Amino acid sequence: MVSLSSSAPSILESGFQDGHAAPGAQNITLPGPLSKRYLDRQQQRESNARSYPRRIHLAIREAKGIYIKDVDGNLYFDCLAGAGSLALGHNHPAVLAAMREALDTNLPLHTLDLTTPIKDTFVEELFASLPGEFARKAKIQFCGPSGADAVEAALKLVKTATGRRSVLSFQGGYHGMTHGALSLTGNLKAKQAVSGLMPDVHFLPYPYAYRCPFGLGGEAGHHMSSHYIESLLDDPESGIVSPAAMILEIVQGEGGVIPAPDEWLRQIRSLTRDRNIPLIVDEIQSGLGRTGKLYAFEHSGIMPDVLLLSKAIGGSLPLSVVLYDEALDQWAPGAHAGTFRGNQLAMAAGTATLRYIVENRLSDHATKMGDRLMAHLRQIQSDFPCLGEVRGRGLMVGVEIVNPAIAANRCGSYPAYSQLASCIQAECLRRGLIIEIGGRHSSVIRFLPPLIVTAEQIDSISEIFERGVKAAVEQFL
Repeated sequence: MVSLSSSAPSILESGFQDGHAAPGAQNITLPGPLSKRYLDRQQQRESNARSYPRRIHLAIREAKGIYIKDVDGNLYFDCLAGAGSLALGHNHPAVLAAMREALDTNLPLHTLDLTTPIKDTFVEELFASLPGEFARKAKIQFCGPSGADAVEAALKLVKTATGRRSVLSFQGGYHGMTHGALSLTGNLKAKQAVSGLMPDVHFLPYPYAYRCPFGLGGEAGHHMSSHYIESLLDDPESGIVSPAAMILEIVQGEGGVIPAPDEWLRQIRSLTRDRNIPLIVDEIQSGLGRTGKLYAFEHSGIMPDVLLLSKAIGGSLPLSVVLYDEALDQWAPGAHAGTFRGNQLAMAAGTATLRYIVENRLSDHATKMGDRLMAHLRQIQSDFPCLGEVRGRGLMVGVEIVNPAIAANRCGSYPAYSQLASCIQAECLRRGLIIEIGGRHSSVIRFLPPLIVTAEQIDSISEIFERGVKAAVEQFL
């Protein structure tokens, strides 16, 4: 059993208590009466494509640090954190101060791609944070507000530079919801209704040990993956013309929190470099300390040709960039544009966030807190066999929910149990814990807390999760 620890001091520090119960102190009836009014109005007026409100039945009134308070006064631990975009949590003082300072300078908030002192500082800080080998020959392209905009820009960049058209992506990968980015994404649900996606995208097997596509798992599985890719690249009858690029995530987030082995990444880097295939590393979610390094590719020591960043890079505001080897800088002036590339407030917030992460060594902290969380989850796993695998890197942590009542496959993994995963998410929410679901068959519980999460909060989050699992399992007995 996970040991109980009080979360009261953290609540007090946040200034959020206001007489309300701490997360996990009581079961919440969801949606609350005020939340329901907002949710009903949202349902009437917003698009059918809305997603999170279908699972997280609340309307938010305030947020600070790792906490969210809904309009009914209920407190929650936020382990979704804007899908990982809130590296320092909600309304961090350093971020707010930077934005207030920027607003007080009368700087135009919107500058297209014209430069400003704030933009110049942001670029300097960002380049200083990169490994020297990459930064020395890097160029930067500012894109539209979302990570998908960076993906679209990168596709145009590598196609222009190489004169090629095909792109290699990976099964389980997630690169966004725009037309080109969706073409590179493994999940079929969002693609099935959209015809005419970008052609010449080819999907390769990702080293997913728990559900190894080769039925091997472990080192044998990822060696087979790299061997298969090498064979495909060198086969004159593979059906794939010479690629313009390969794109991958170091940790597949939406795909189910699947970290790629460092050795596999080095093999892939060697294969692509030897064949002059630009390697695009998508760190839109993993970048800026979340995995225990400032950039997740640093774990393996590889150097990408193109690096995609968004989410945390804007300090909670919309911003995305493409950083790339200057040798790829072959596109013409104006080849990629967009009105909202000059978000000064996001650059100020992003600079403050990056500085805080570096100065306070939050990458190291993410490693410690991620290890602590996974240790708790593995302890819970020993009592609940429906937790098929606990995995992750730093504070990208996932738990795959399975049905152990059905026979395991040849790798020893049990079938996904999406209904139970959804029930666990709902039971955790009722106890004041916001978590997300992803992965194959929507069966992986995802934890993406802000990097400022404390050990005490990790203990409380784990304790709530354990009670949520117990309540959900009892409904399925």
